[in-house]
Amino acid sequence: MIFDHAFETEAQIEIRELARKFSREKIAPIVEHDEETETFRREIIQGLGELGLTGIPTSDDFGGAGLGYQEYIGAIEEIAAASGSYAVSIAVSGLPQVILEQQGNEFQKKKYIPKLASGEWVGSFVLSEAGSGSDAASLRTTAVKNGDSYLLNGTKLWITQADSADVFIAMARTGGPGAKGVSAFILEKGMPGIKMGKREKKMGMSISHTMEVLLENVKVPAENLIANEGDGMKVAFAALDSGRITIAATALGIARSAIEAARSHANLREQFGKPILDFQGVGFMLADMLNDYQAAKLMVQKAAMLKDSGKPFSLQAAQAKVVATDMAMKVTTDAVQILGGSGYTQEFPVERHMREAKMLQIVEGTNQIQRLVISRALKQV
Repeated sequence: MIFDHAFETEAQIEIRELARKFSREKIAPIVEHDEETETFRREIIQGLGELGLTGIPTSDDFGGAGLGYQEYIGAIEEIAAASGSYAVSIAVSGLPQVILEQQGNEFQKKKYIPKLASGEWVGSFVLSEAGSGSDAASLRTTAVKNGDSYLLNGTKLWITQADSADVFIAMARTGGPGAKGVSAFILEKGMPGIKMGKREKKMGMSISHTMEVLLENVKVPAENLIANEGDGMKVAFAALDSGRITIAATALGIARSAIEAARSHANLREQFGKPILDFQGVGFMLADMLNDYQAAKLMVQKAAMLKDSGKPFSLQAAQAKVVATDMAMKVTTDAVQILGGSGYTQEFPVERHMREAKMLQIVEGTNQIQRLVISRALKQV
């Protein structure tokens, strides 16, 4: 097979095939329409949840599948091959599950994780602000203790699927400047004072809405504080390390779909009496695309294996994120080139894949920030 799944167990392949079948039957037929109209369908998330695909790495004690990230990345890749937007949606909805399972107390775990893991609820991660993107610890949203609750005030930007979310993990400042003054809170849809601001008009991933979130005297029970005051950035970074693996897996799916489209076109399109794949200018380009995809996939698998084994994986997650998303950007750009004029039209999916890939180099920590993480690790060796 050209796209083999080496090193995967039978269980991992079964999860992958389950996600592939659903994605091809339920997502692929509607993705172009929904991207154009910016339509997010909760029934897609619920359908994936019914198959057990929205809580793959979450403990079965809280309604998850109790599997690992090696199974998770296979499902994410298959969903992304049909729609980068829905892959990102599943990945982002998984972040509250990761956070609460690692950092939450028993009350919080039992109240929130099962509905997120089942796909009944959608989750969101509320960190970024206008002045704090890569410098996340400089956020200015405040949380002031008021009796047995906190009052949250501030404006958050670039929040994925906030308008569809039922549960939000939000970071706010409870103390002084810097990371030690930030705390993490669980917010729920319908809490007075949570308002949606503008929806960003993006070049891609339009099914997955990116929102401004306004917090105006949002009264949050003290029991919704995650861990302790001042632990907010520790909570956030632990989730982001895991999120980088799923973003890398999303890149794999987008790239693979682009390679498949380019390969099909190159086999069928004839010039000078033969398929254009027979010309080295195209054939070698496709060979490099396949090589780069397979190499990136091994890096993503390694990061997932380390996480599943309980070993440190932050460095490998950063490496996988950089390599896989840069690969996806190059592969999708080359796919557009191979299709020529057709590749630049919306008649074929490669132009959408190219726009999707660009976002992945930015989210969950830009690739420049990931290179900073990697370079710091080199300094410590």
